[in-house]
Amino acid sequence: MEEKAFTSIFYADDDVDDLDFFKEVTTEINQAVSLFEEGEKLLQQLHNPPPQASVIFLDLNMPIKSGFEVLQEIKATPAIGNIPVVILTTSSNPSDIELCKNLGVDLYIRKPTSVQDLKKAINYVLSIDWNTYHTSNKEFVYHRY
Repeated sequence: MEEKAFTSIFYADDDVDDLDFFKEVTTEINQAVSLFEEGEKLLQQLHNPPPQASVIFLDLNMPIKSGFEVLQEIKATPAIGNIPVVILTTSSNPSDIELCKNLGVDLYIRKPTSVQDLKKAINYVLSIDWNTYHTSNKEFVYHRY
């Protein structure tokens, strides 16, 4: 049986309830997660590993530094720019989705409201082979719940 590679998930969101919800689900599926209440703290950790993220989940609507600003800095930094970034947000605004795509986001997920749907979304992200995955218009926005 093939063993799943170790994954370290980073998640930045200013909403403590959303961070707790995410932690609950990642604990259930036995995944390591580092949580950040603001984008600047996420960036500091990314620039000073260990741990190093295998995948980054990022909220868009954060004070101080928005998810868009954090994303731009990640993608502009060669040492971390290749880490997959998944937007996890309440926004379904087409202009937000298009901007994320243009900035190099790998996948866009609307925040689920149930534990089961969040678990399904995280498991989907963890099942992707990011070395061969290429975002298409059809697959860019996650629609599996």
